[in-house]
Amino acid sequence: MANFLHTMVRITDPEKSRGFYEALGFRFSRDMDIVRNGELEATNYFFSLGDDENVLELTYNHDGRTYDLGTGYGHIAIGVDDLDGTLAALKDQHGIEPERPPYQVSEGGSRICFVRDPDDYRIELIE
Repeated sequence: MANFLHTMVRITDPEKSRGFYEALGFRFSRDMDIVRNGELEATNYFFSLGDDENVLELTYNHDGRTYDLGTGYGHIAIGVDDLDGTLAALKDQHGIEPERPPYQVSEGGSRICFVRDPDDYRIELIE
């Protein structure tokens, strides 16, 4: 039997990324250094959401490399109880703005909108 464990994305500024994901409601769980041949290569930062433990892993490589998002990445989706309230809090408390106002993909469907993290990854907020 298979079960979902986590999603990993590479980041370039751990402090900014941690603040962003905590603003979305993620809880920082722990970090873990990756050491190879006595050298600090990377640090993994794990975040929990709701009752789900360590569902997001942010990886910071200490060699200063940058990343291209590529054409295969789409988004991470997060459910929220109050989309308007969430967006207001993100803007007022953290300066995070949506790509565009909330909308429905189909009539009667959930309201959604997207925000971007400090490395430009798209995060979908679904009410």
